[in-house]
Amino acid sequence: PSADLIKPKLAPLNEGGSELLNKTVACLQEENEKLKTRLKTLETQATAALDEKSKLEKSLKDLQMIQGDQKTNANQDITELENKVAALKCQFEKTLNDSTANQKFLEENLVTTKHDLLKVQDQLSTAEKELEKKFQQTAAYRNMKEILTKKNEQIKDLRKKLSK
Repeated sequence: PSADLIKPKLAPLNEGGSELLNKTVACLQEENEKLKTRLKTLETQATAALDEKSKLEKSLKDLQMIQGDQKTNANQDITELENKVAALKCQFEKTLNDSTANQKFLEENLVTTKHDLLKVQDQLSTAEKELEKKFQQTAAYRNMKEILTKKNEQIKDLRKKLSK
């Protein structure tokens, strides 16, 4: 008797079977709805991915066409730049030759000017010597020289006295 109280009794199969079956069907339908929703989401994502793929393929084709055009333009630009460089090189060589001729002329002109300057300096030096000679021969120069010599001696004497 005490063992019967502890063990639960199983319900007969006929009584709870339909209820269990209904619960199982409801769970399966719920799971089916979830799967349908998931399937719709995946279909939407797959469609979006396909659309994106087609857009990217179109963009890739456009880029390839642009790159082809750019290569053609780049080749034209390179040719133009090479022509400009050649023209600039010719112009530089011409300018260099002109500068060399101009430099030789300036060097010759500088040498001539230097000789003229030396002649003028020599003439100036000679004139200064003659003027100095004439000035020294004047009486005013000799008097001034004597006065300055006396003043210089007086200053020396004053310094000696002051230092003592």
